[in-house]
Amino acid sequence: MCGIGGELRLDGGEPDAALMGRMLRRLARRGPDHEGTWSDGPLLLGHRRLAVIDLSERSNQPMVDPELGLALAFNGAIYNYRELRCELLAKGYRFFSEGDTEVILKAYAEWGESCVEHLIGMFAFAIWNLRERTLFLARDRLGIKPLYYSRTPRAFRFASNSQALLAAPDVEVSLDPVALHQQLTLHAVVPAPRTILQGIRKLAPATTLTLTPDGGERSRVYWRLKALRPAEPRSEAEWTEAVHAALRLAVRRRLDVADVPVGVLLSGGLDSSLLVALLAESGVRDLRTFSVGFEDQPEEKGSEFEYSDQVAARYQTRHQQYRIPNDHVLERLPEVVTCMAEPMVGQDAVAFFLLAEQVSQAVKVVQSGQGADEVFGGYFWYPRMAAESGGAVDRFRHHYFDRDHAEFLDTVAPAWHGPDHTAAFVAERLAEPDAEEYLDQVLRLDVTTLIVDDPVKRVDNMTMAWGLEARVPFLDHQLVELAMQLPPALKIGGDGKYVLKKIARGLLPDAVIDRPKGYFPVPALKFVRGPFLDFMRDIVNSRACRDRGLFQRTYLERLLAEPEAHLTRLQGSKLWHAALLELWLQTNVDTGASLQETRP
Repeated sequence: MCGIGGELRLDGGEPDAALMGRMLRRLARRGPDHEGTWSDGPLLLGHRRLAVIDLSERSNQPMVDPELGLALAFNGAIYNYRELRCELLAKGYRFFSEGDTEVILKAYAEWGESCVEHLIGMFAFAIWNLRERTLFLARDRLGIKPLYYSRTPRAFRFASNSQALLAAPDVEVSLDPVALHQQLTLHAVVPAPRTILQGIRKLAPATTLTLTPDGGERSRVYWRLKALRPAEPRSEAEWTEAVHAALRLAVRRRLDVADVPVGVLLSGGLDSSLLVALLAESGVRDLRTFSVGFEDQPEEKGSEFEYSDQVAARYQTRHQQYRIPNDHVLERLPEVVTCMAEPMVGQDAVAFFLLAEQVSQAVKVVQSGQGADEVFGGYFWYPRMAAESGGAVDRFRHHYFDRDHAEFLDTVAPAWHGPDHTAAFVAERLAEPDAEEYLDQVLRLDVTTLIVDDPVKRVDNMTMAWGLEARVPFLDHQLVELAMQLPPALKIGGDGKYVLKKIARGLLPDAVIDRPKGYFPVPALKFVRGPFLDFMRDIVNSRACRDRGLFQRTYLERLLAEPEAHLTRLQGSKLWHAALLELWLQTNVDTGASLQETRP
């Protein structure tokens, strides 16, 4: 797990070494163990390493294989690298290191651009072919690892976060109107290839991109998720056993592939608790678990310790619990925002950031439960969408959109008015083939697109801000392929995640299984009052916000007058959404992301 960056000159010039230095400073938090650069003609690669597999210098990056004529910068973890290594050894390849990085180099030498189809794991990487003078970029199937890029007439640049790209003075930083509509409608999800900034794009999940120094490029989608029932029907018991086996394998893979201890972020919900149970079921002993909680509000509790404590006690884990006071949350919010590659409104971003700060002092790798709700139908809006009649987009919009198009027009200044970009995008994605029922369409959209730029991105950014690698077993692509075949009733039945609850029965306390659906709460960012209200008022009333002219003042004044009266359909604060977007722009764009360059 690392931070990668690179520059390919398109104008015949030499790459800018000073710029790469600035880029790597803005990637330093992702990889505290080593920094390296490597160049060849028009191409310069940079890397910040978090050493997890093969801790020796032999696995430092950029990794160069002179015999094959290849150089690599890689971020991620390949869980089947040992099996691939054996296969490649049998084909005559020689290895000089023991980790997963070199396996990617040899896989590319053997299978070319199809190497990605042999990899099981999370990854974003760049390979420079010295002989063919091509740059090959790839991202994992479910977008667990980020890969941003910018292109100007002079150069193509890529990095693990947008802040590194913003180190260049020639990046176009005006807002993308389509992305702005999605940002304010889809819970801050801006699907690839767009970002909120015109000059920064991101490689879509399950996609490769090949470039040449003369400006040529081609892309390929190498994996598509289908949501169809199998030809041979299965009983409920057979489905349950199949999912249990696939999940057990996914958890085990993410434990075995590490040369450092692996812990679990234990929220107290079903998903992370089930990870603890499955690790114990696999024979793991002396497991380390970590939980975080915040101050309660009258309307909502700020922790789930009553449930996480039961799981920790049942499996006798080495459990650490962190309680974060509200004044500390408020004090750290600006720092959290400097570590967001894109504006993220989810309350749990600050929770993961503050938890990762503590956990990183104990372990380098953790397993986390992200993806279970989207893959196995755990959210309250899924059955509501399935039960509603009408058009596909309206069924989705009524339960998910943060604001309808008419409210978007009231939210932003007239200069940003335009068509309903978000509805058009959702309609196109829901209509894609190979999804049997409406809920299949919705869950596939969520798993392949929405989750990528909501919880998955938050977990990556907030944990990697402290050099902590988070692994997500519920997004093992083979498990996801199996889950997409399940009949919807085995997902949304029993108030959601029906099959997971069947697996958990007997492994977890009934109180954890049967509890109401919980979240990773930071109530002060939902019920905005007191110092938090003052903080957000200062942001939206700032000179920078007024000069930007993005939001309509009447809309902001309405939110400020009654902040708790304006919640989204997913129960997020609309004031926080506006303040967060403005704060992200002020912190990361207006100031050149200077705060991202050093780790406290």
